[in-house]
Amino acid sequence: MTDLFSIAGKAAVVTGGSRGIGFMIAGEFLKAGARRVYICARRAEACDAAAAELSQFGDCVSVPADVGDPEGVEKLARAVEDREERLEILVNNAGTAWGAPLDTHPIEQFDRVLQVNVRAVFHMTQRLLPLLRAAASEADPARVINIGSIDGIAIPMTENYGYSASKAAVHMLTRHLAFALVKDHVNVNAIAPGLFPSRMTRWAFESSELSAVLDAIPMHRAGTAEDIGGTAVYLSARAGAYLTGVVIPVSGGLATIDSAHSADL
Repeated sequence: MTDLFSIAGKAAVVTGGSRGIGFMIAGEFLKAGARRVYICARRAEACDAAAAELSQFGDCVSVPADVGDPEGVEKLARAVEDREERLEILVNNAGTAWGAPLDTHPIEQFDRVLQVNVRAVFHMTQRLLPLLRAAASEADPARVINIGSIDGIAIPMTENYGYSASKAAVHMLTRHLAFALVKDHVNVNAIAPGLFPSRMTRWAFESSELSAVLDAIPMHRAGTAEDIGGTAVYLSARAGAYLTGVVIPVSGGLATIDSAHSADL
């Protein structure tokens, strides 16, 4: 059973790994035996500090880079290529959001959200394919895990039009990439998180309406590092070797249980 959920000896890249869900996944990877985890973030200070904190669990390498820009994708890819001959796991987690009323929603922010949340997922996967293919085998495929969102499944209650559209696109891109890469023994799956503590969801945790937000979740709580990291470890370990092209909601039942009955749970 320990071997079934082990990723011992595997190298991983987690974009947007300096905080929030990316930080949680990077930490759980190291605890599960990952040989090395690379994290990136736009701010060098935050990326370096996160890597230093995560290094208590194993080898964590900071690569400050903005994967929303092609130069950032190239910087991260070259940093990994300089140290690795193969890459077992890629987690496309980096993302951004913008909320504004429909009539005044800035179109440039809509474009930026799609650029970071969708284009970067495709570009990062494409750029690291040679290393992923080098690690892949029929018995132990390489893994790509894209971080979508429950907002790409259910109709959001907030005015984050570009974000919800981008995450729905990530889910479809995941299926499309899975179909294209299955012959190369590269599994591509997505996780659709619900409410987790992060900078992006700070508005909920600092709001006087937090109890109402939690009440709307069938399990009546936010997610933890073990919840999101455990799912990522499962997808990366032998236990998840036969899955590709799936989107797993990790949301406490949100959007997977009929909301009309959630108050009774």
